[in-house]
Amino acid sequence: MTASQKIPVTVLTGFLGSGKTTLLNQLLESGLMADSAVIVNEFGAISIDAELVVGVDEEILQINNGCICCTVRTDLVTTITRLLSGPRPIRRILIETTGLADPAPVIQSFIVDEALSATTTLDAVVTVVDATHIDRWLADQSSGENVAAEQIAFADIAVISKLDLTEEGALAKTEAVIRSINPMVRVVTPIEGRVNVASIVDVRAFDLKNCLAIEPLLLSDLEHEHDQSVISVEVREDRPLDGPRFFRWLNAFVQKNGEGLLRCKGILSLASEARRWVFHGVHMTLDGRPGRAWAANEPRVSAIVLIGRGLDAAQIRGEIAELTEKDASLVA
Repeated sequence: MTASQKIPVTVLTGFLGSGKTTLLNQLLESGLMADSAVIVNEFGAISIDAELVVGVDEEILQINNGCICCTVRTDLVTTITRLLSGPRPIRRILIETTGLADPAPVIQSFIVDEALSATTTLDAVVTVVDATHIDRWLADQSSGENVAAEQIAFADIAVISKLDLTEEGALAKTEAVIRSINPMVRVVTPIEGRVNVASIVDVRAFDLKNCLAIEPLLLSDLEHEHDQSVISVEVREDRPLDGPRFFRWLNAFVQKNGEGLLRCKGILSLASEARRWVFHGVHMTLDGRPGRAWAANEPRVSAIVLIGRGLDAAQIRGEIAELTEKDASLVA
């Protein structure tokens, strides 16, 4: 393929809970994103984010139970190769990485792998920076590398999120932090919570020279290991949850484990509720809202993911199991 015939790829990075799925949904609402394929990678075995992507006409593929930058890189290459060899025309690929992903090995895949380099071209690496938590993420020295800093360093575009939750002056402070790590990055600030799609896609912002300046060994074999103390606890419950009891438990759990709890999210089946309930949180911050109605004959299954340090999976699953409505119907 010539450069103009290759499929442009946008990689969305950003630390846990920064707002990548929210940005992805905003992009997919635009007519510019017609015939796009979406790949969502999650650290755990349960995919919550893929369930929350609103695009209807797009191809949405999931790569779970590992990080796209290391244990499932082969899956990424296989998925894209299979996608492009299919009958459906694909004009663009969007990849939402797990919040724990180091961008360097992901970038490397598109440059070094012969199949990907022949058919695709990186348009931009976009990182979402959470203005409310960036200082906390950058101060985390629990592992040998700081993933939040790596995500900013390799970004072509940085989108600042959650400014509505910050105090005056947060924009200038956050932008200064970003530029102290990556002076060359383009900073995009949402207006009333929404981004200009044209500032994110079809921008040809990817700069290999800049990446090589950051990581001279980018084109060689890269080894990347996650902080082994960070685990993902996945919970599935077939029986509807008792809403008031579950949320009391969740609030108490977050207050107790907030420092070690990096991310929590879930889609809940609540007793006597016709709609799904969606919640997510970062550290001690929680947010929830009603989702779409359960479809006819759709199994009402609660799916919950907790990512953090020092989590007791067996205890968590046992406590949540005690919060179910034992006699409730399983299907609408």
